[in-house]
Amino acid sequence: MKKRSTLLSLTLLLTMSLVTACGGGGNAAPGGNTSGGSNDPSQLVIATGGTGGTYYPLGGGMADHITKNAGITATAQATGASAENIRLLRDKKADIAFTQNDIAEYAAKGTNMFEKDGKIEAFQALGALYDETIQIVVSADSNIKTVADLKGKRVSVGAPGSGTEVNAQQILEAYGLKFEDTQLQRLSFADSAKAIQDGQLDAAFQTAGTPTAAITELAATTGVKIIPIEADKIDAIIAKYPFYVKTTVPANTYQTVPEEVTTVSVKSMLVVRADLSEDLVYKMTKAIFDNTDKLGHAKAKEIKMESVLAGVSLPVHPGAKKYFDEKGVK
Repeated sequence: MKKRSTLLSLTLLLTMSLVTACGGGGNAAPGGNTSGGSNDPSQLVIATGGTGGTYYPLGGGMADHITKNAGITATAQATGASAENIRLLRDKKADIAFTQNDIAEYAAKGTNMFEKDGKIEAFQALGALYDETIQIVVSADSNIKTVADLKGKRVSVGAPGSGTEVNAQQILEAYGLKFEDTQLQRLSFADSAKAIQDGQLDAAFQTAGTPTAAITELAATTGVKIIPIEADKIDAIIAKYPFYVKTTVPANTYQTVPEEVTTVSVKSMLVVRADLSEDLVYKMTKAIFDNTDKLGHAKAKEIKMESVLAGVSLPVHPGAKKYFDEKGVK
Protein backbone atom coordinates (compact mmCIF):
# COMPACT_ATOMS: atom_id res chain seq x y z
CA MET A 1 0.00 0.00 0.00
CA LYS A 2 2.86 2.32 0.92
CA LYS A 3 4.61 1.46 -2.38
CA ARG A 4 1.44 2.25 -4.36
CA SER A 5 1.05 5.61 -2.53
CA THR A 6 4.67 6.53 -3.27
CA LEU A 7 4.22 5.59 -6.94
CA LEU A 8 1.07 7.73 -7.16
CA SER A 9 2.87 10.72 -5.66
CA LEU A 10 5.73 10.38 -8.13
CA THR A 11 3.26 10.16 -11.03
CA LEU A 12 1.49 13.35 -9.90
CA LEU A 13 4.79 15.20 -9.55
CA LEU A 14 5.88 14.11 -13.03
CA THR A 15 2.54 15.20 -14.52
CA MET A 16 2.77 18.64 -12.86
CA SER A 17 6.31 19.08 -14.16
CA LEU A 18 5.21 18.27 -17.71
CA VAL A 19 2.29 20.73 -17.51
CA THR A 20 4.60 23.49 -16.27
CA ALA A 21 7.13 22.79 -19.02
CA CYS A 22 4.62 22.64 -21.88
CA GLY A 23 1.76 24.84 -20.68
CA GLY A 24 2.71 27.72 -20.74
CA GLY A 25 2.85 30.82 -19.57
CA GLY A 26 6.61 30.79 -20.24
CA ASN A 27 8.24 34.05 -21.28
CA ALA A 28 7.94 35.00 -24.92
CA ALA A 29 11.16 35.43 -26.80
CA PRO A 30 12.44 39.00 -26.97
CA GLY A 31 10.69 40.88 -29.75
CA GLY A 32 7.58 38.73 -29.81
CA ASN A 33 5.97 35.41 -28.91
CA THR A 34 7.68 33.15 -31.45
CA SER A 35 5.84 29.89 -30.82
CA GLY A 36 3.17 28.22 -28.79
CA GLY A 37 0.49 30.83 -29.34
CA SER A 38 -0.58 31.04 -25.68
CA ASN A 39 -1.35 34.76 -26.18
CA ASP A 40 -3.15 34.27 -29.49
CA PRO A 41 -6.87 35.17 -29.50
CA SER A 42 -9.61 32.92 -30.85
CA GLN A 43 -10.48 35.59 -33.41
CA LEU A 44 -8.65 38.69 -34.62
CA VAL A 45 -9.82 42.28 -34.41
CA ILE A 46 -8.38 44.73 -36.94
CA ALA A 47 -8.54 48.33 -35.67
CA THR A 48 -9.08 50.63 -38.65
CA GLY A 49 -10.52 54.17 -38.69
CA GLY A 50 -13.74 56.00 -39.46
CA THR A 51 -16.13 54.46 -41.98
CA GLY A 52 -15.59 57.40 -44.36
CA GLY A 53 -11.83 56.92 -44.58
CA THR A 54 -9.50 54.45 -46.30
CA TYR A 55 -8.51 52.24 -43.34
CA TYR A 56 -11.98 50.82 -42.77
CA PRO A 57 -12.70 49.40 -46.24
CA LEU A 58 -9.09 48.20 -46.62
CA GLY A 59 -9.28 46.54 -43.21
CA GLY A 60 -12.46 44.77 -44.28
CA GLY A 61 -10.66 43.32 -47.31
CA MET A 62 -7.75 42.21 -45.15
CA ALA A 63 -10.12 40.60 -42.63
CA ASP A 64 -11.72 38.58 -45.44
CA HIS A 65 -8.38 37.22 -46.67
CA ILE A 66 -7.09 36.44 -43.18
CA THR A 67 -10.32 34.54 -42.48
CA LYS A 68 -10.00 32.61 -45.76
CA ASN A 69 -6.26 31.90 -45.65
CA ALA A 70 -4.88 32.10 -42.10
CA GLY A 71 -7.19 29.66 -40.33
CA ILE A 72 -8.64 32.27 -37.94
CA THR A 73 -11.66 34.58 -38.16
CA ALA A 74 -10.84 38.28 -38.46
CA THR A 75 -13.14 41.31 -38.34
CA ALA A 76 -12.53 44.99 -39.09
CA GLN A 77 -13.58 47.47 -36.40
CA ALA A 78 -14.28 51.18 -36.99
CA THR A 79 -12.22 53.34 -34.59
CA GLY A 80 -10.80 56.81 -34.03
CA ALA A 81 -7.78 55.69 -36.10
CA SER A 82 -4.01 55.89 -35.51
CA ALA A 83 -3.44 56.90 -31.88
CA GLU A 84 -6.52 55.13 -30.53
CA ASN A 85 -5.53 52.00 -32.44
CA ILE A 86 -2.16 51.73 -30.71
CA ARG A 87 -3.85 52.03 -27.32
CA LEU A 88 -6.30 49.30 -28.37
CA LEU A 89 -3.32 47.01 -29.10
CA ARG A 90 -1.78 47.85 -25.75
CA ASP A 91 -5.06 47.04 -23.98
CA LYS A 92 -5.52 43.83 -26.04
CA LYS A 93 -8.80 45.12 -27.45
CA ALA A 94 -7.39 44.76 -30.98
CA ASP A 95 -4.73 42.53 -32.51
CA ILE A 96 -3.76 44.27 -35.76
CA ALA A 97 -4.07 48.00 -36.39
CA PHE A 98 -3.66 50.67 -39.02
CA THR A 99 -1.62 53.69 -38.00
CA GLN A 100 0.61 56.41 -39.41
CA ASN A 101 4.38 56.06 -39.16
CA ASP A 102 4.66 59.36 -37.28
CA ILE A 103 2.06 58.29 -34.70
CA ALA A 104 3.74 54.90 -34.21
CA GLU A 105 6.99 56.70 -33.47
CA TYR A 106 5.33 59.02 -30.94
CA ALA A 107 3.86 55.98 -29.18
CA ALA A 108 7.15 54.08 -29.07
CA LYS A 109 8.92 57.14 -27.62
CA GLY A 110 6.10 58.30 -25.33
CA THR A 111 5.97 61.75 -26.90
CA ASN A 112 3.31 64.11 -28.24
CA MET A 113 -0.18 62.67 -27.61
CA PHE A 114 1.43 59.73 -25.75
CA GLU A 115 3.20 61.80 -23.08
CA LYS A 116 0.66 60.76 -20.44
CA ASP A 117 0.75 57.12 -21.57
CA GLY A 118 4.53 56.90 -21.54
CA LYS A 119 6.35 54.62 -23.95
CA ILE A 120 4.12 51.90 -25.40
CA GLU A 121 6.10 48.75 -26.11
CA ALA A 122 3.22 46.33 -26.68
CA PHE A 123 3.27 46.58 -30.47
CA GLN A 124 5.59 45.92 -33.41
CA ALA A 125 5.53 46.62 -37.14
CA LEU A 126 3.79 44.34 -39.61
CA GLY A 127 4.62 46.40 -42.70
CA ALA A 128 4.25 49.72 -44.52
CA LEU A 129 1.34 50.28 -46.88
CA TYR A 130 0.99 53.54 -48.83
CA ASP A 131 1.25 57.32 -48.53
CA GLU A 132 -1.30 59.00 -46.24
CA THR A 133 -2.09 62.35 -47.78
CA ILE A 134 -3.04 65.40 -45.74
CA GLN A 135 -6.07 66.85 -47.55
CA ILE A 136 -7.55 70.19 -46.51
CA VAL A 137 -11.10 70.08 -47.82
CA VAL A 138 -13.53 72.96 -48.37
CA SER A 139 -16.73 73.27 -50.39
CA ALA A 140 -16.38 74.12 -54.08
CA ASP A 141 -17.79 77.65 -53.58
CA SER A 142 -15.64 78.46 -50.53
CA ASN A 143 -13.55 81.65 -50.53
CA ILE A 144 -10.79 79.84 -48.60
CA LYS A 145 -7.75 79.59 -50.90
CA THR A 146 -4.78 79.02 -48.59
CA VAL A 147 -4.10 77.56 -45.16
CA ALA A 148 -3.64 81.12 -43.88
CA ASP A 149 -7.33 81.75 -44.69
CA LEU A 150 -8.35 79.21 -42.04
CA LYS A 151 -7.86 81.79 -39.29
CA GLY A 152 -11.18 82.38 -37.56
CA LYS A 153 -12.93 79.69 -39.60
CA ARG A 154 -14.84 76.59 -38.45
CA VAL A 155 -12.23 73.87 -38.93
CA SER A 156 -12.37 70.15 -38.15
CA VAL A 157 -9.05 68.48 -37.35
CA GLY A 158 -10.23 64.87 -37.19
CA ALA A 159 -11.31 62.66 -34.32
CA PRO A 160 -9.83 63.45 -30.87
CA GLY A 161 -6.37 61.89 -30.49
CA SER A 162 -6.17 60.96 -34.17
CA GLY A 163 -3.14 61.28 -36.40
CA THR A 164 -5.05 63.84 -38.45
CA GLU A 165 -5.28 66.10 -35.40
CA VAL A 166 -1.50 66.18 -35.00
CA ASN A 167 -0.93 66.69 -38.74
CA ALA A 168 -3.33 69.65 -38.67
CA GLN A 169 -1.51 71.18 -35.70
CA GLN A 170 1.88 70.86 -37.43
CA ILE A 171 0.65 72.31 -40.74
CA LEU A 172 -1.12 75.25 -39.10
CA GLU A 173 2.08 75.87 -37.13
CA ALA A 174 3.99 76.37 -40.41
CA TYR A 175 1.61 79.26 -41.13
CA GLY A 176 1.96 80.77 -37.66
CA LEU A 177 -1.46 79.51 -36.57
CA LYS A 178 -2.64 77.53 -33.55
CA PHE A 179 -5.84 75.62 -32.92
CA GLU A 180 -7.00 78.59 -30.81
CA ASP A 181 -6.91 80.77 -33.95
CA THR A 182 -9.76 78.71 -35.46
CA GLN A 183 -13.25 77.70 -34.40
CA LEU A 184 -12.00 74.19 -33.74
CA GLN A 185 -14.05 71.03 -34.13
CA ARG A 186 -12.95 67.40 -33.83
CA LEU A 187 -15.08 65.31 -36.17
CA SER A 188 -14.61 62.01 -37.98
CA PHE A 189 -14.09 61.97 -41.75
CA ALA A 190 -17.72 61.16 -42.45
CA ASP A 191 -19.08 63.74 -39.96
CA SER A 192 -16.77 66.45 -41.33
CA ALA A 193 -18.03 65.85 -44.86
CA LYS A 194 -21.66 66.01 -43.73
CA ALA A 195 -21.02 69.22 -41.78
CA ILE A 196 -19.43 70.87 -44.87
CA GLN A 197 -22.37 69.71 -46.98
CA ASP A 198 -24.82 71.17 -44.44
CA GLY A 199 -22.97 74.51 -44.28
CA GLN A 200 -21.98 73.97 -40.64
CA LEU A 201 -18.22 73.66 -41.24
CA ASP A 202 -15.81 75.70 -43.36
CA ALA A 203 -12.89 73.27 -43.72
CA ALA A 204 -11.69 69.85 -42.66
CA PHE A 205 -8.29 68.21 -42.43
CA GLN A 206 -8.35 64.59 -43.53
CA THR A 207 -5.25 62.39 -43.51
CA ALA A 208 -5.97 59.33 -45.61
CA GLY A 209 -5.13 57.53 -48.80
CA THR A 210 -6.54 59.16 -51.90
CA PRO A 211 -9.21 58.93 -53.11
CA THR A 212 -10.89 59.17 -49.69
CA ALA A 213 -14.48 57.89 -49.68
CA ALA A 214 -15.94 60.76 -47.66
CA ILE A 215 -14.36 63.37 -49.95
CA THR A 216 -15.44 61.50 -53.10
CA GLU A 217 -19.04 61.49 -51.83
CA LEU A 218 -18.88 65.17 -50.89
CA ALA A 219 -17.48 66.04 -54.33
CA ALA A 220 -20.44 64.26 -55.92
CA THR A 221 -22.98 66.23 -53.86
CA THR A 222 -21.76 69.66 -52.76
CA GLY A 223 -18.49 69.76 -54.70
CA VAL A 224 -15.09 70.28 -53.08
CA LYS A 225 -11.77 72.06 -53.36
CA ILE A 226 -8.51 70.77 -51.87
CA ILE A 227 -6.39 73.60 -50.43
CA PRO A 228 -2.72 73.39 -51.49
CA ILE A 229 0.31 73.86 -49.27
CA GLU A 230 2.90 76.21 -50.75
CA ALA A 231 6.39 74.90 -51.59
CA ASP A 232 8.24 76.99 -48.97
CA LYS A 233 5.83 75.83 -46.26
CA ILE A 234 6.29 72.21 -47.35
CA ASP A 235 10.07 72.63 -47.06
CA ALA A 236 9.67 74.07 -43.54
CA ILE A 237 7.33 71.27 -42.46
CA ILE A 238 9.69 68.55 -43.74
CA ALA A 239 12.74 70.25 -42.18
CA LYS A 240 11.08 70.15 -38.74
CA TYR A 241 9.22 66.85 -39.13
CA PRO A 242 11.23 64.56 -41.44
CA PHE A 243 8.56 61.83 -41.56
CA TYR A 244 6.60 64.03 -44.02
CA VAL A 245 7.12 63.85 -47.78
CA LYS A 246 5.98 66.22 -50.52
CA THR A 247 2.98 64.80 -52.38
CA THR A 248 0.82 65.71 -55.33
CA VAL A 249 -2.85 64.78 -55.38
CA PRO A 250 -3.35 63.97 -59.09
CA ALA A 251 -5.78 66.04 -61.16
CA ASN A 252 -9.33 64.64 -61.23
CA THR A 253 -8.83 62.48 -58.14
CA TYR A 254 -12.12 64.13 -57.15
CA GLN A 255 -14.63 65.16 -59.79
CA THR A 256 -14.65 68.86 -58.87
CA VAL A 257 -10.85 69.16 -58.56
CA PRO A 258 -9.54 69.20 -62.16
CA GLU A 259 -6.03 70.41 -61.25
CA GLU A 260 -3.26 68.66 -59.28
CA VAL A 261 -2.77 69.84 -55.70
CA THR A 262 0.53 69.99 -53.80
CA THR A 263 0.48 68.89 -50.17
CA VAL A 264 2.34 66.54 -47.80
CA SER A 265 1.97 62.91 -46.76
CA VAL A 266 3.02 60.55 -44.03
CA LYS A 267 3.19 56.76 -44.41
CA SER A 268 0.44 54.38 -43.39
CA MET A 269 1.44 51.07 -41.84
CA LEU A 270 0.11 48.01 -40.08
CA VAL A 271 1.17 47.25 -36.53
CA VAL A 272 0.46 44.17 -34.45
CA ARG A 273 0.48 43.05 -30.84
CA ALA A 274 4.06 42.10 -29.97
CA ASP A 275 2.95 39.09 -27.90
CA LEU A 276 1.21 37.26 -30.75
CA SER A 277 2.96 34.10 -31.90
CA GLU A 278 5.36 34.06 -34.83
CA ASP A 279 3.24 31.42 -36.53
CA LEU A 280 0.01 33.43 -36.37
CA VAL A 281 1.62 36.69 -37.49
CA TYR A 282 3.38 34.91 -40.36
CA LYS A 283 0.02 33.53 -41.56
CA MET A 284 -1.65 36.94 -41.19
CA THR A 285 1.16 38.71 -43.06
CA LYS A 286 1.07 36.15 -45.86
CA ALA A 287 -2.72 36.38 -46.15
CA ILE A 288 -2.56 40.17 -46.48
CA PHE A 289 0.47 40.70 -48.71
CA ASP A 290 -0.16 37.72 -50.99
CA ASN A 291 -3.55 39.25 -51.80
CA THR A 292 -3.00 43.00 -52.12
CA ASP A 293 -4.56 42.87 -55.60
CA LYS A 294 -7.79 41.51 -54.12
CA LEU A 295 -8.39 43.87 -51.17
CA GLY A 296 -11.20 45.74 -52.90
CA HIS A 297 -9.86 49.31 -52.64
CA ALA A 298 -8.00 51.44 -55.19
CA LYS A 299 -5.34 52.33 -52.61
CA ALA A 300 -4.28 48.68 -52.37
CA LYS A 301 -2.57 49.09 -55.77
CA GLU A 302 0.02 51.29 -54.04
CA ILE A 303 1.05 48.56 -51.58
CA LYS A 304 4.32 47.28 -53.03
CA MET A 305 6.45 44.45 -51.69
CA GLU A 306 9.68 46.36 -52.42
CA SER A 307 8.60 49.27 -50.17
CA VAL A 308 6.93 47.28 -47.41
CA LEU A 309 9.66 48.20 -44.92
CA ALA A 310 10.17 51.78 -46.16
CA GLY A 311 9.72 54.34 -43.40
CA VAL A 312 9.40 51.61 -40.75
CA SER A 313 11.42 52.66 -37.70
CA LEU A 314 9.88 50.10 -35.31
CA PRO A 315 11.12 46.54 -34.77
CA VAL A 316 9.34 44.19 -37.19
CA HIS A 317 7.44 41.29 -35.59
CA PRO A 318 9.34 37.98 -36.09
CA GLY A 319 6.35 36.45 -37.92
CA ALA A 320 6.25 39.30 -40.45
CA LYS A 321 10.05 39.24 -40.77
CA LYS A 322 9.93 35.54 -41.61
CA TYR A 323 7.51 36.24 -44.47
CA PHE A 324 9.51 39.19 -45.80
CA ASP A 325 12.74 37.18 -45.58
CA GLU A 326 11.12 34.51 -47.75
CA LYS A 327 10.23 37.23 -50.26
CA GLY A 328 13.78 38.61 -50.22
CA VAL A 329 12.71 41.95 -48.75
CA LYS A 330 15.32 43.71 -46.61
